Amino acid sequence: MEFSGTFELEETTVDEVWLALSDPVLISESLPGCEFLLEVDGDPDFEALAERAGETDRELTGDPEVIARRAFKEGHQYAALMQVSVGPVNPTFETVVEIAERDRPRMRAEGEGSSGDSSFEMSSGMELAETDAGVEVQWETDADVFGKVAGVGQRVIDPVANRLVKRFFSSVQTRLHDLTLAEMEDESTDQSTEDAGLVDRLLGRSGDN
Repeated sequence: MEFSGTFELEETTVDEVWLALSDPVLISESLPGCEFLLEVDGDPDFEALAERAGETDRELTGDPEVIARRAFKEGHQYAALMQVSVGPVNPTFETVVEIAERDRPRMRAEGEGSSGDSSFEMSSGMELAETDAGVEVQWETDADVFGKVAGVGQRVIDPVANRLVKRFFSSVQTRLHDLTLAEMEDESTDQSTEDAGLVDRLLGRSGDN
């Protein structure tokens, strides 16, 4: 099955979107049904990963240095636990993906997932392009689906996949907006503090009075 499309992220830049899409924490918080997304080495133990996820820092941030420390790395693998509703079927997939390419503004991943009665293999990629309104994300996925999920048919799977992608990018847009506002508020607070200190100095006030 092949899926592709574009999504417009408004009032942002390629740099900001690239930073957001490089952050496993923001991705896991934005993906519908994603319980965790963690870097792994070798065959993952999903029960142990669930415990580790509860102890992992999941704070969203727009700080480039923080994101750089935990960002996706080309050639590395990541495990996710994902619940997906496809018609009457609601599997929870134990998923492992590898970042096949990460070269701004392009990123590609390959992976597979399995549940008790369904499984999939996929290759997915996206590319960012600047527009007058913001950033356009061009995305595409090639997937093979097996088991119970495959039984519902592509006519059911297609709209579900498109809906999940739309919800994902809408969530990314919202979180980008929130992080930008938070950064602006912090800068405003810092500036207000600097301004108050300047007024005190101009009036000859001492910090001890």
